[in-house]
Amino acid sequence: MGKKEYMPVEDIKKYVLSNYPYEIYDVKQIKFKDTDKQRAVYKFESSNGSKCLKKVYFNEENLLFIYSVIEWLYRHGINLPRLLPTKTGGKYVEYKGNLFIVTDWIEGRKCDYDNDMDVAMAAKNLGKMHICTYNFTPIEGSLIRRDDYNWYKTFSRRYSQLMKFYNKALTQDDKFSKLFIESFDYYFERAKNAVYYLSRIDNKDLTIPVDKYNTICHLDYVNKNIIVTDCNDLYVIDFDKCKVDIPIHDLGTFLKRILKRKKTCWSFDILLMVLENYEKERILTLSENIGLLAYLEFPQKYWKVSRDYYSNRKKYDKDILIKMLKDVNNQQKEHSIFCDNFKLYIEEKFNISLS
Repeated sequence: MGKKEYMPVEDIKKYVLSNYPYEIYDVKQIKFKDTDKQRAVYKFESSNGSKCLKKVYFNEENLLFIYSVIEWLYRHGINLPRLLPTKTGGKYVEYKGNLFIVTDWIEGRKCDYDNDMDVAMAAKNLGKMHICTYNFTPIEGSLIRRDDYNWYKTFSRRYSQLMKFYNKALTQDDKFSKLFIESFDYYFERAKNAVYYLSRIDNKDLTIPVDKYNTICHLDYVNKNIIVTDCNDLYVIDFDKCKVDIPIHDLGTFLKRILKRKKTCWSFDILLMVLENYEKERILTLSENIGLLAYLEFPQKYWKVSRDYYSNRKKYDKDILIKMLKDVNNQQKEHSIFCDNFKLYIEEKFNISLS
């Protein structure tokens, strides 16, 4: 059985790529996710080099916002693939109610989390992205995509949910519940700490003012979207999830993806390296440091796995959830040392007590 196609290649050439000012050669489907969003990516060779065709899953207003972000970052020296114009100067092609965009294809390798130079370069680049979008303004017609959730309320709610899951676990005699109960005291205490740290911050420090559009966060700043070329230049791709948000959301996501791996398992040295390079471009405030500590200390994976097990069990494979919980529990010691070290780092750097 062959690979499932979003659209036949000949239709892609005839109805979509024919709108671009190139001779089209080889076209290959690289990715297709057959979900509600119907994501599809193609690589094609043209008279103007290798290109990427992407079927996007959002409307014109969202696309114009993303276009604005890309152009703004490009003008401020961030390496990224821009949306290429059609024959008529358009930013996209519409076919059967769907929007398609074309960019240059960026040749290179994914950012290597085991390569300190890659990680340092990516951290510095993220700081530059955040600082240069401080006065970002989208073009007319854009939907203003912003994330306004309250960190304190969100983590407080999840903290309370952990106790509800614990009470459910006490009534059930199964493998997952036994594992959950065994590690509950540790992770419940870490969740409590995270909520306490956030209570020490004025919520205004972790909120984007309604009348401002800064700062732009990529929100999927992970190795598959951070490309290192043969010339050791770093490019950022796939801005589909970008929004106006607080910078530590981006930074925290970047850090957590690196730190939770077995090879790097909550290495405090990696945290220091990332912060040092990020702050070469943008200095983090006290509130941002405390917020980042709360984000990394809160047992997000532990909460998510238990939520999936006790709230949506029919949707998930029980054995997979058990394995995921075991993986989380296996990092308990390293996570504990990391959180304590980060807390001490903040206390010493800003001459405060977080106890």
